[in-house]
Amino acid sequence: MGRMSPRWYRDLDAEGRRAVWSTYGGFILDAMNVQLYAFVLPVLLILWHMSPSRAGVLATAALLSGAIGGWVAGMVSDRIGRVRVLRLTILWLAISSAVCGLARSYDELLLARIVQGVGFGAEWAVGAVFIAEVAAPATRGRVTGSVQSAWALGWAIAAVVTAVALWRLPPELGWRATFFVGLLPAAWVYWLRTRLDETPSFSSPQAEGDWHAIFSSVTRGRTLRGSILATGTHGGYWALATWWPTMLRLEHAMTAAQATSHVATLIGGSFAGYLLGGWLGDRAGRRLTLATFAVGGIAAVLAATFLPLPAFAFLALNAVIGLFALGLYSAITPVLTELFPTRLRGSGLGFCYNVGRGLAGAGPLAIGASIAAFGIAPAIGLYVAFSYSLVLIAVALLPETRGLEFGAAA
Repeated sequence: MGRMSPRWYRDLDAEGRRAVWSTYGGFILDAMNVQLYAFVLPVLLILWHMSPSRAGVLATAALLSGAIGGWVAGMVSDRIGRVRVLRLTILWLAISSAVCGLARSYDELLLARIVQGVGFGAEWAVGAVFIAEVAAPATRGRVTGSVQSAWALGWAIAAVVTAVALWRLPPELGWRATFFVGLLPAAWVYWLRTRLDETPSFSSPQAEGDWHAIFSSVTRGRTLRGSILATGTHGGYWALATWWPTMLRLEHAMTAAQATSHVATLIGGSFAGYLLGGWLGDRAGRRLTLATFAVGGIAAVLAATFLPLPAFAFLALNAVIGLFALGLYSAITPVLTELFPTRLRGSGLGFCYNVGRGLAGAGPLAIGASIAAFGIAPAIGLYVAFSYSLVLIAVALLPETRGLEFGAAA
């Protein structure tokens, strides 16, 4: 990357750069594989004659199992190491995603999504801890934000893969083909992880780090606040990620090409949000960044779902929504790693991040059940506003953790 790369990247040694690229690649695949469902959903609604509520169950199922997978993987990584767990998670994710493409019925797809969700949650939770421990304290927000921008790229790839597959293949084959695309890239990520060592702050198994210690009198307050923060962040995002493409097609009567352009605009904004959130978190602090993005997200989503906007204004607002919704993640990941000592970091982040994701899993289901009464857009807008209000509550309760050092024996 040379001198065009950011300073934090140039300061990394060869091991650190391999860590960045293996995590970046894993996050791309994590996002792509789980987001494919949102893009094939309009096709499945027609092919399988699914109701919106049953469609919401398929989205919620992956989030709930992802909560379990992320928490368990985080606990295991505190015992046997981050890298060893990450080698397993990428294989689980790739294989379970391919199984989704083989489903012959609603029940089979539901089961496959549950299994896929375990790998999805595990990959993200352990990868987030791993890359946070690789980063220097002064640039942790920028490093994690830059690596997490892989989500936007994976999201974009999911949109492109689905568009091409449904254009070139009959719908019944096209939606299935999308779930096989990640197999070969996953093999490359696995190979890269066979060359990785553990981070300096985790040089040996942490036997003293029992998982239930995150509920001790010393840490349970932080565990609760971190869980509220993650619930709000995930709640807003997954409501958008699951139902926004369908809203564009059904409520705004867009063609597939028009809906893709709006989603692409949203994804472009999200990429900028990751980078801005990481930079702002390191410069202005985690709490101010979280509050700014939560308030901005509430305003942008309510405007997009309740106001009669001209077409160009609505398109531009998609970028703003993406910026705030995904920029939040650049701040919550450093916060959740900085709340816990090394011996509990995987367990703590895994619990907070994934319990938040599991509780947020009620969002797609609740929106699907509310569509008949409110319409898709109002249901999305109200749920997102409620979710980001939880972020503001958490911000008021959490300590500022910017610049915290990770000690090997912390």
